[in-house]
Amino acid sequence: MDPEEMWEAVLDRDVTRDGAFVYAVRSTGIYCRPCCPSRRPGRAQVTFYESPQDAEAQGFRPCLRCRPNGAPDPAVELMRSVCRYLEERDERIPTLDELSAEFGLSPYHMQRSFKRLVGISPRQYAREHRTARFRTALKNDQDVTSAVYGAGYGSGSSAYEDARMMFGMTPARYRRGGEKTTISYAVAPCSLGWLLVGATERGLCAVRLGDNKEELAQTLKAEFPAAALADADPGLAVALSQLTEYLEGNRPHLDLPLDVQATAFQRQVWEALRGIPYGETRSYQDVAREIGRPEAVRAVAGACAGNPVALVVPCHRVVRSDGGLGGYRWGIDRKEALLRQEALHAGQIVEAAGAEA
Repeated sequence: MDPEEMWEAVLDRDVTRDGAFVYAVRSTGIYCRPCCPSRRPGRAQVTFYESPQDAEAQGFRPCLRCRPNGAPDPAVELMRSVCRYLEERDERIPTLDELSAEFGLSPYHMQRSFKRLVGISPRQYAREHRTARFRTALKNDQDVTSAVYGAGYGSGSSAYEDARMMFGMTPARYRRGGEKTTISYAVAPCSLGWLLVGATERGLCAVRLGDNKEELAQTLKAEFPAAALADADPGLAVALSQLTEYLEGNRPHLDLPLDVQATAFQRQVWEALRGIPYGETRSYQDVAREIGRPEAVRAVAGACAGNPVALVVPCHRVVRSDGGLGGYRWGIDRKEALLRQEALHAGQIVEAAGAEA
């Protein structure tokens, strides 16, 4: 974890990070668990340490509320054990009743506790971990049949269903790096450096920002090494023009067709992001509440970080609960510039509307 991830965990009082690190506050001389219920300090006052011993070696005292030098929360430790158990299942995903019996909990308590601490249900966690194993096996050139059963799928049909949802293509085609898939793309200068736009026949699959034209093109080739990359066609030129206009403040709304691979949870988050009005922001907690998953703040942040189509899915409009910018895949300076521009032009739009009225 980098300092910004740890700070996000502190702001969210993320109990699943208990034991991963402690944070110390220079103004008080006290260190705490990430989930401590005490009032949050200013970011400039906070330092992170891997263990209570490291914090105490620097002269900090343990908090009397969260007792960071004591035993870890038993509930957190239990759910960590459940996660490890689900990760190690090489056969079918256990039912909630089976999982509850294994750990001596009622199904209701298991489901409620797991979702509260992890952010998703046990079945969703197991399914996403299984799909990740499948992806890794295919990337390592394992044949499809071996990858299917090695990842824990009971049948090829369920693996193909997950593959189409996650990869946007069959497992065999994904294994071959997007073979027989044509991706047209273009890279153009913009106000934030360089802008890459890539699309299949179904819609945009990549919108990326960077400092170097060649490096941006290489990231697309690395993701789909066997895909046929083609020069921009007229349809892509339209999308590139709209995105450029957006960056110049001349097009506040983007409504472009997408062809992106995502889990059901990611799609839910990305749709919520597309609903954030131009010129406004939401916190990660706000988005989690919007999708009906208030406990899934960390998972929302992960979905924002995994967004493959910058600007079209405006993950830059999601900030921390304390108003801090948080992270941004394409650089924090770009996030700040985008939000500043949107706030400015949103105000101009409101003024123009008032003058016309």
